[in-house]
Parts: sequence; C-alpha cells; structure tokens
Amino acid sequence: MRIGICDTTFARFDMGRAAEDELRKYIYDTKIIRVTVPGIKDLPVASKKLIEEENCDIVMALGMPGPKRKDKICAHEASTGLINAQLMTNTHIIEVFVHEDETDSEEELKFLAESRAREHAQNVYKMMFHPKQMRKEAGKGKREGFEDAGPL
Repeated sequence: MRIGICDTTFARFDMGRAAEDELRKYIYDTKIIRVTVPGIKDLPVASKKLIEEENCDIVMALGMPGPKRKDKICAHEASTGLINAQLMTNTHIIEVFVHEDETDSEEELKFLAESRAREHAQNVYKMMFHPKQMRKEAGKGKREGFEDAGPL
C-alpha cells in the first residue's frame, strides 16, 4: 500500500506535514510519498504522477487558496484538474483545500488548516483500511476542520 501526499509552497501552513503525521499514527507498513509543488494549479499533475509513477493507491492534495477572486478561479481550476486526474487514473484524490477567507482570524485559520488536514488523513486511512467504518458515517453531517453539522 502506498499513499501520496502533495502540498504547496503557497499555503500558509504545512498541511502536508500535518496529514503525514496523522497517517503515521495509524499505519506502520504503508509507504507515504510526499511531494511539494508551488501552487494549487500544480496539484493535479503532481497527484497524477504520484499515482502513475509512484504507484500510489490514494492521494491527498492539500492547498490553501487565497481570498481574492483570482485565487477562487485558480482553486476551481485546480479542483477540476483533480477530478479529471481521478477519472483518468480510477484512483481517489482527496482534495483538502482551506480557503483563506473561511475565517477572519489567523489563529482560527491555522487551527482549520491543521484540523482539516488531519481529519482528511483519518478519512484516507478509513477508506483504505476500514471502508465499513466510512459506511457507518454516511449521512452523519461530518465536517473536516469545523464542527460537524450532524444528521437530519
């Protein structure tokens, strides 16, 4: 089993480190391969290369788009590229974006980036090793980073 992590230098928090650290709490014999690229628009090809060249079974793509309109457009393009890479490779790429304008507080933004990266790493672990656990969580209104919304 191989898990890929790709993150960016544009992010204001080392989300890749948080994800890798979280995964290492649960896995021992699984190889984690991490690459860092400049920005979120570089994540799709980095993810695809992790799958095709490094034989990763799943990839986490972590990024932190800025608050400007241009940043939103770039995030949308990156997300579309990640979806295309998933379809081309038949492999899950878990998109973990934290938009800088999700909060006005720098401290809360830091908390959000770390907790979202860690909680999505837990999702990756469950998807790969405990898929029945994921099924038990269906419809529970779970949110990564902020408080869960809860079921209806």
